Amino acid sequence: MMGPAHSLSGAAAWLGVGAATAAAGHPMPWPVLLSGALICAGAALAPDLDHKAATISRAFGPLSRWLCEIVDKLSYAVYKATRKQGDPRRSGGHRTLTHTWLWAVLIGAGCSAAAITGGRWAVLAILFAHMVLAIEGLLWRAARGSSSDVLVWLLAATSAWILAGVLDKPGNGSDWLFTEPGQEYLWLGLPIVLGALVHDIGDALTVSGCPILWPIPVGRKRWYPLGPPKAMRFRAGSWVELKVLMPAFMLLGGAGCAAALNLI
Repeated sequence: MMGPAHSLSGAAAWLGVGAATAAAGHPMPWPVLLSGALICAGAALAPDLDHKAATISRAFGPLSRWLCEIVDKLSYAVYKATRKQGDPRRSGGHRTLTHTWLWAVLIGAGCSAAAITGGRWAVLAILFAHMVLAIEGLLWRAARGSSSDVLVWLLAATSAWILAGVLDKPGNGSDWLFTEPGQEYLWLGLPIVLGALVHDIGDALTVSGCPILWPIPVGRKRWYPLGPPKAMRFRAGSWVELKVLMPAFMLLGGAGCAAALNLI
């Protein structure tokens, strides 16, 4: 799938979680709902860190392009080292390591650990990075081009600073779900894990499938391209994605938001 669809699906997924927690009698504070949706929208772009032409490769200028090259080579090396006889030969690392459940969990756990050990500046860095990606994904056309990069970064930095300030206030959610002293912002890893998994599920719907289950082998393959029957798959950027899935994500996200805020 393309960047806008990935980001919309991530935001809709977190808003759906908000609706579920409200139905269970444990509603999210609105700052957690808002910041979590934006983080999840940004995290839903992050698995494409193994693709040198993806939205994330342009998001942070030369730094992200350099990082994408490294992750692509790392992913390819892991693929070659762990492939089984049934896995095809490849020339690059796209849709391998960073498109697995294990990567999603490790990245989310790493961000949670950084948030509780690194203090406010670590939280701000996590928020900033994901705000940039959320803006790039949700405002895809408006945010494209080198002339808009500085504006995107300024908007993301301002948003991160404001959100962190709001979350820090008592009852606004810094200790949501994890209430013991020293566990503030431990929940930040959850929308990051969810966003990565939603990205993988979205890619699994396309013609190439996605090796979400790695390193669990399936038959003769360790990098089994999980997905629905081929007749139900579509190409990235096709009318199915643009005319069906994206409007559906918007409707589901709106309904989830309303339910999470007890408006319906």
